[in-house]
Amino acid sequence: MAFRERMLTESLYPWRDEILDKAQLKPGDTLLDVGAGDGLVGFGALDRLGTHGHVIFSDISPGLLDHCRTAAAAEGLLGQCSFVQAPADSLTAFTDASVDVVTTRSVLIYVRDKAAALREFYRVLKPGGRVSLCEPINRLMADQPGWFSGYDTRPVAALARKVFAVFEAIQPPDSDPMLDFDERDLIRHAENAGFPEIGLDLRWNRKAIKRPCNWDTFLRSSGNPLIPPLSEVMDQVLTASEAAAFTAALKPLVESGRGQDQMALAYLTAVKA
Repeated sequence: MAFRERMLTESLYPWRDEILDKAQLKPGDTLLDVGAGDGLVGFGALDRLGTHGHVIFSDISPGLLDHCRTAAAAEGLLGQCSFVQAPADSLTAFTDASVDVVTTRSVLIYVRDKAAALREFYRVLKPGGRVSLCEPINRLMADQPGWFSGYDTRPVAALARKVFAVFEAIQPPDSDPMLDFDERDLIRHAENAGFPEIGLDLRWNRKAIKRPCNWDTFLRSSGNPLIPPLSEVMDQVLTASEAAAFTAALKPLVESGRGQDQMALAYLTAVKA
């Protein structure tokens, strides 16, 4: 629970607030939150839209939509909410020019056809409607050679390469949706979709220290929902002696926070003519 609260306070709430600030919400707007997830952005928008505003929670996961519906009912907000199952690149459930704002947070990284998604955002927006999205630019967060997950593994470089090769095979850098784009691609897709007004803020920073992490927690974690935890990969490709050597090199760095922490975020805004 403490980790979740720290993530909300330090990362998720600031991302949400900046997305909504850039959306320039007006009282009574209808906002479509694409890839709504657990409702972070959508419920934040309801706080700003007033009693006549409406939020459409859209996601490909029925379970997440059910979660948002339950949360809205608990807050007495069901009358201001709709829930629609749809992928970001095929919003066929929505008619042309039907919403005032489209938002996303870390959604396009899961979408292979990002150009189609931007075209759909343009289509469903009313004239003067706004897009406000935030996407991590993973190309700018790649480890330096000899580093693994932000930690210096050059003393056990051969073992680190064996581990990293598994992740790279699952998510090839040149074709995986999480890795195959950067901020320039977002601008290009928005231009090609027809948006005449586009803005993009790129935030990149590197910290020379990471937050200390329990080793067992680190082993059970994965960089994103599409890849296995580190422990599974080590069991798959390292012998017992290799795993012991890899652990001996990496564990002290993880538990003391001796590493680099990088973050790259692109905030894109666009207005329909």
